[in-house]
Amino acid sequence: MFNMLAFAPSAAAPVRPRSLQRSTCRHGRTGAAAAPTPTAAVAFTSRMPLGRPTPLRATPRGGRLRMAADAPPPTPSEAAADGAEALAAATAGNTDAEDASGSSARQLLGMKGASAETNIWKIRLQLLKPVTWVPLIWGVACGAAASGNFHWSDPEDIAKAVVTMILSGPLMTGFTQTVNDWYDRDLDAINEPYRPIPSGRITEGQVKAQMWVLLVAGMSLAIGLDVWAAHETPTVTLTAAFGVIVAYIYSAPPLKLKQNGWTGTYALGASYISLPWWAGQNVFGTLDWKVMVLTLFYSFAGLGIAVINDFKSIEGDRELGLTSLPVQFGVDTAKYITVGMIDIFQALVAAILFYVGERTYAAVIAALIVPQVALQFKYFLVDPLKYDVKYQASAQPFLVLGILVAGLAVGHHGPL
Repeated sequence: MFNMLAFAPSAAAPVRPRSLQRSTCRHGRTGAAAAPTPTAAVAFTSRMPLGRPTPLRATPRGGRLRMAADAPPPTPSEAAADGAEALAAATAGNTDAEDASGSSARQLLGMKGASAETNIWKIRLQLLKPVTWVPLIWGVACGAAASGNFHWSDPEDIAKAVVTMILSGPLMTGFTQTVNDWYDRDLDAINEPYRPIPSGRITEGQVKAQMWVLLVAGMSLAIGLDVWAAHETPTVTLTAAFGVIVAYIYSAPPLKLKQNGWTGTYALGASYISLPWWAGQNVFGTLDWKVMVLTLFYSFAGLGIAVINDFKSIEGDRELGLTSLPVQFGVDTAKYITVGMIDIFQALVAAILFYVGERTYAAVIAALIVPQVALQFKYFLVDPLKYDVKYQASAQPFLVLGILVAGLAVGHHGPL
């Protein structure tokens, strides 16, 4: 139910037009860099013979202000050059605007490259990392499908699913991300100093208040779902409580599971895939141990996905003594461990489904592994630091679609 993945602001420097940076002489000599005049917007290019004073006046030409003398009108090539400069300046302005817009979007999603926002509610939202909610919401859908009792035509079923997704995403994943950011504040000061806590844009009291609000709201909603589903055993509440414990020991001392590459990353993978599935299936049906084992196989694939995020943090992890897999084994070995975990355990899920007679679903999952392998060789194995985001964006949809296929297979087959 909980995803603890952590994703430096790019402040765009003002672009000075080329004509403010230098002056050129018509005779082919280039003068020293010209300082901007007090009257902003006068960009000048000297086009007069050296040593001959000439009355000057500012006139608009080619979309900018130039110093014009009693000189002949510009040649077509000069006018073209002026137009190109104007276009370049306009393009730079548009790029700056796009960068600012993209930075704001990353702020709201809690992604790397976010702007240095000062609005406290946007800062709180950044701590929640909404971009990490999506796979958890998807996991709930997979669990609902695995129950065999979910019906899209039933408004009550849809309402239950939406409430479970809110529990798994904004509340419990948001709680986990806030806890993780608090206990990772020293690490983030090295790897991602723009984040709200190391940058000092949110106080300790505000962070801890956010943790408690999310925890209380999440557990209350889990209890409400058990009452709604008329459970004798509060399975949704127990699943949520287990997730809270995993989230805390993953991030907080003395255990701080994330200090060890294997236990920490597996805890992350299991939280990423298994817990939301369990919650979804518990709301709509009964979860047996065989299905739990099947989801844990997918969690090993999730372990591989989680390791991808460790490649960008090698420097900070090594400095703080965190033994992530890239730190333990080096980049080259860790990248093969990563893809091996992703591919092998998906194949094992396909094999289990084939064994129990769900051969069509098994074939679909096997087919979904093929493009992932191709993309691993195209991007991730070439340079996991450079292409980590591109690989995840292109390959992960095939993995998460396979998880849904597995859920549908379980729902079709019944108890394994």
